[in-house]
Amino acid sequence: MTVLPVLFLLGSLFLCGHVEAQSSTTRMLKEAALQWEGTLTCEKWDCNCTFNYQRGCCCAANDMYQVEEDTFMRIKNLWHSISTLNSRVQGLTAGVKVAFKATIDPNIAIAIPGSTERCFGPFNTNVPIPYSSITLNQGGGYNPSLGVFTAPQAGVYSFSCTVYSYVERNERMYHKVQLMKNGKLAVSVWENNREDGEDSATQVVILEMKRGDQVYMELMSGRKLCNHLQYNIFTGYIVYPNIDE
Repeated sequence: MTVLPVLFLLGSLFLCGHVEAQSSTTRMLKEAALQWEGTLTCEKWDCNCTFNYQRGCCCAANDMYQVEEDTFMRIKNLWHSISTLNSRVQGLTAGVKVAFKATIDPNIAIAIPGSTERCFGPFNTNVPIPYSSITLNQGGGYNPSLGVFTAPQAGVYSFSCTVYSYVERNERMYHKVQLMKNGKLAVSVWENNREDGEDSATQVVILEMKRGDQVYMELMSGRKLCNHLQYNIFTGYIVYPNIDE
């Protein structure tokens, strides 16, 4: 009797196709399986089905179909999770892409009477500097008409300014440029001497910004920036966003 279960299992190997030319060995396996009266490994088993019909009537089919269904649902749920994660990443990275770089248009300089110099200033009040020549404005936060950067996203930002001025021999180098945040002084660069006819200095600052906060550069009253004004640079970018706001 121990031979019959083996014969029965061997017979099940033919579940996936119709056998048109049955050999004597196949018929023997079929008859042995049909005559088996012991306990089967699954319910509602039709042994004749294994030899005459397509797959679907073997005892493993239901388990296979269940595995297929479970796998499909897992892939579907995984795809949904990936899509949700992608949407969140896009939402975060959209706020991270914030950077700008602008320089002064030298055409804003005017001739100083009695001198060959062309300068921006002096003025009788503090004046925002219009860095109107833009080479980068990712995120659209910088306004070239006003020279003002408005934070589109809350976070920590890095700003830098390079101040350049050149005056003729024996002229006075006299300027002070301030980086302002919401109308308050953050950092400044200045020069006041007759010994140096050319000067360049750079200041870098890290500021925490809320959405809508503004940063700009201003020239202090009575001061001036002269000649080659395109070397004056104002830049900024977001270091990392604050996703809680």
